[in-house]
Amino acid sequence: MRKLSIFFVSIILIFPALLFGQLKIGYVDSDTILKQLPDAQDAQKTIDALVKEWKDELQKMQRELDTKAADFEKRKLIMSDNKRLEVENEISKLKTDIANYRQSKFGFQGELYSQQEEIMKPVQNKIFSAIETVAEDEDLDFVFDRSGDIVFLYAKEDYDITSKVLEILK
Repeated sequence: MRKLSIFFVSIILIFPALLFGQLKIGYVDSDTILKQLPDAQDAQKTIDALVKEWKDELQKMQRELDTKAADFEKRKLIMSDNKRLEVENEISKLKTDIANYRQSKFGFQGELYSQQEEIMKPVQNKIFSAIETVAEDEDLDFVFDRSGDIVFLYAKEDYDITSKVLEILK
């Protein structure tokens, strides 16, 4: 009985090694691909232009608020109560408008998020297609992204298919 138990334990320990010994794993560095792929660079330039436009608008709104607030501070002592309340409401509205604009453009699920998704989707599809082509040509079982959440503490360079993916994309 003891020999049978040792046999089963040995099989259980050896079987995964045999099974995983047959796997071919590749990895890519998506940061490198995105830096070297012209389509990705163009998409990033488009996104950067949108961000600059929105930041410029925010700065314009902020300057207007700062000017109005500074003017109010200088003149509030000579203003009537009604005028003071009116200007305070205008300043409050400007602050709210700035916060709403910032949230709508840069907040969670804001326009930046949706634009990035829309602009980068064709680039991502192209990259995934190239990865799939290389993986099939190289008969790889798995391909991991080295730049993502999965971190390799050690990876044999033989399995890096980043350059091959870049060749297909260019």
